Amino acid sequence: MTGTGGENMNGPVHSSSGRVHKPVVRITVLFLAVLAVSCLVLYKSASPFEFLPRSLGSSSDSDSLSVLYRQTYKRKVDLELGRVLNKASMKGKTVILTTLNDAWAEPGSIFDLFLESFQIGEKTKELLNNLVIISLDQKAHARCLAIHPHCYALKTEGLNFTREAPFMSEDYLKMMWRRIEFLNTVLEMGYSFVFTDADIMWLRNPFPRFYPRVDFQIACDKYYGNPKDKSNRPNGGFTYVRSNLRTILFYRFWFMSRKTYPGNHDQDVLNKIKNHRVLEKIELTMRFLDTAYFGGFCERSKDFSKVCTMHANCCYGLETKVHDLKIVLEDWKNYTSLPPNERASASPSWRAPQNCRT
Repeated sequence: MTGTGGENMNGPVHSSSGRVHKPVVRITVLFLAVLAVSCLVLYKSASPFEFLPRSLGSSSDSDSLSVLYRQTYKRKVDLELGRVLNKASMKGKTVILTTLNDAWAEPGSIFDLFLESFQIGEKTKELLNNLVIISLDQKAHARCLAIHPHCYALKTEGLNFTREAPFMSEDYLKMMWRRIEFLNTVLEMGYSFVFTDADIMWLRNPFPRFYPRVDFQIACDKYYGNPKDKSNRPNGGFTYVRSNLRTILFYRFWFMSRKTYPGNHDQDVLNKIKNHRVLEKIELTMRFLDTAYFGGFCERSKDFSKVCTMHANCCYGLETKVHDLKIVLEDWKNYTSLPPNERASASPSWRAPQNCRT
């Protein structure tokens, strides 16, 4: 940038009449042109939108995405979180995440059942090495540190998530949206993740059932048979998300949409934005997971030979969930204790939900 201009800067600058010589004019123009090109190159190299579809153009959607990007990368680096994620990561920088507060961390409560499911599930015990517990309060963090190797204390100023948060209460909504914000941070750090609520029993390794090369996959309260059908009713308690620019922008858009739909939790807002044109513009790929493999009390997995997870969804109240999840684990133990030949011909059924029935 200084080559051509620098070689000629020693020439005369002004004539006796005070006019600028033509060579100096040409040099100045050339210098400004080179400077402009250099700035453009630097801008292009720093702009994430070179990875986005060219169809974005200069529409309002493009402006919205620009806002999303600028807000996405303002966070400070969390060295402790990076350490925990790195230690728990499996090949390909993928981790399993769940959140925990004191109410669910009490001995004999949800957390113990959650960990037990990994111990008795098929090819799930080794996945405990990749599980990171995100504790929402000091008591939950202390319990995690006592029994699990990968724990991270999520600090949220001005909020107390220690007690059980009733469904759709103010604390519940704040907890759900804090979770979405945190998961976006994980994506920004380059980690893909499976997020699982702690009231989901892991009965079989789910990774073989995930769709390859899909950005965002989510379990359902109601599944209509087509994984691409956006009329499926998603449940944010279980997701598999690959870290890339598309998912980072998506999670930021999801989090920002809470202001568009105040008083709604993350799952309801997802239902409202899942057909939004912004998701099409960033070319996010989305799949809904079949309840035959990823079931719950809303819609149970009927085939014990296929089920991977069982969620205590469509169920409210800690004691109610604990009661029925204990039955789920009992039914699973009874099934897996059968000899292989009997198991192949067996047609067991779930006894739960019982107390969770509405």
